[in-house]
Amino acid sequence: MKFKTLKSITFLLLMLVASPSIFAHALWIETKATGTKGKAQEISVFFGEFSDNDITASAKWFSDLKDFSLVVISPSKKETKLTAKALENKYQAFFTPDEDGVYTIAMHHTVKDVYGTMKLDYNSSATVTVGNATKGNEATVNSNIISLFSKEATTAKQKTTINVNALYEGKIADKQKIKVIAPNGWEKELWSNDKGEISFTPLWSGNYMVEFAYTEKAPGEHNGKKYDEVWKMATYLISVK
Repeated sequence: MKFKTLKSITFLLLMLVASPSIFAHALWIETKATGTKGKAQEISVFFGEFSDNDITASAKWFSDLKDFSLVVISPSKKETKLTAKALENKYQAFFTPDEDGVYTIAMHHTVKDVYGTMKLDYNSSATVTVGNATKGNEATVNSNIISLFSKEATTAKQKTTINVNALYEGKIADKQKIKVIAPNGWEKELWSNDKGEISFTPLWSGNYMVEFAYTEKAPGEHNGKKYDEVWKMATYLISVK
């Protein structure tokens, strides 16, 4: 019992002083890649370590992480704020599509507490295609400061190349490290080209996580506490058939 207690205290201390890229927990959205007009679409928000299938119980999310904002943008650019409720290991929300095209779901949260010398900024997105229309299938629909996007997200297939675009402040994010995590936990780090794009060929079917983290050297003050840099992360889930 004493060993377990010591281990828990050690982990908490490390979380407070270590770089977020080390403990690597992320927020991400999961939803089906396709939807149907008039039928409720489930949106799930998880926190944890995707590669290890380590999901943190919703009651144990740190700081004010549960106060994330979640919006859905319709193909005609109508934005609707969603309300998520806590379940055992995730937060859940629903929306009902009413037009054909591609819907973008975007999550954002700046953590209230400063950890170590960092302000933490979490971002996540997903796309849902309704019908055969491609209206709304654009990276810039997502206004988060850091984001990922793939036009092929709906049609992603095993052993077929998938292209993913990285954006930062609405512009292409070239020469940036992007991580791709396969359903079995296999990981690969890729560098975006001069178009802010990476490409990978999924060997297995299932959910793939794409992560883009960027640390900005910008000292300031957040909720009365000083910080030296801002750590920003974007996640994007791609379901491969």
